[in-house]
Amino acid sequence: MGKPCRVLLVEDHRILREGLKAVLTSDPEIEVVGEAEDGREAVRAAERLAPDVVILDLTLPRTSGLDAIAEIRERCPRAKIVVLTAHKAEDLVLSALREGAHAYVLKEASLEELTAAVHRVRDGHRYLSPEVTGFVVERSLAGGEGGEPASAFETLTPREREILKLVAEGYRNREIAEYLCISLRTVETHRARLMKKLGVENTAALTTYALEKGLVAR
Repeated sequence: MGKPCRVLLVEDHRILREGLKAVLTSDPEIEVVGEAEDGREAVRAAERLAPDVVILDLTLPRTSGLDAIAEIRERCPRAKIVVLTAHKAEDLVLSALREGAHAYVLKEASLEELTAAVHRVRDGHRYLSPEVTGFVVERSLAGGEGGEPASAFETLTPREREILKLVAEGYRNREIAEYLCISLRTVETHRARLMKKLGVENTAALTTYALEKGLVAR
C-alpha cells in the first residue's frame, strides 16, 4: 500500500464534519490532514497543507464554495476537488465543474460512494453522482454541437457571486465595501450589473435567487 490520500475537509457544520472525518479515516488509504469551516479558511488551509484532495460544500460562510474552488485550483493546482453538497441545480453543478471541481457528490449518497469518489479523483479520474450525470453529459454533447446559451448564473463573475452572497446574508453596500476592501461605488456597480444579468429589481429578489442557487443556507 502506498502513501494515504491526504484530505482537507471543508464543512461549516461541526457535527457533520466530525462524522465525515470518522468515516473517511476508517479507510486506511485516507488521511484527513486538516479541516476548515468556511471558504477563506479552506483556501488558506489548502495552501498550508497541500492536500491531495479537498472535500467541500458549496454553501459556506464568507467565501462561497464556488469561489473557494477557483482560488484553490489557482493556488494549489495539484489538489483535486470533491464537491459534497445537497444542491442538484443544473447550473450550479456545471459552474462547479467549470471552476475546476473533479467530482460532484450529493449528500444523499452513501459513504461508500464518497470514499470511492475520493480515490477516483486522486487517481486522475472524475466522478459524478448518478443523479447529476445525465444533464452534464447532455450539456457536454450540446456544447460540441454549437452549445446552449449559458444561464444567467453561469455568466456571473467570482466577484459578482461574492457580492450576491453578501447581499443575501444581509450586508449593506457600505459594509460589503469595507469587508471586501473595495470602494462603495465599485459595490454599487457590481450590484447594478447583478440585477441586470439576473433580471431582478430589488434586494429581496437577489436574496431569493441566492437561496435557490445554494449560495446561502436557508
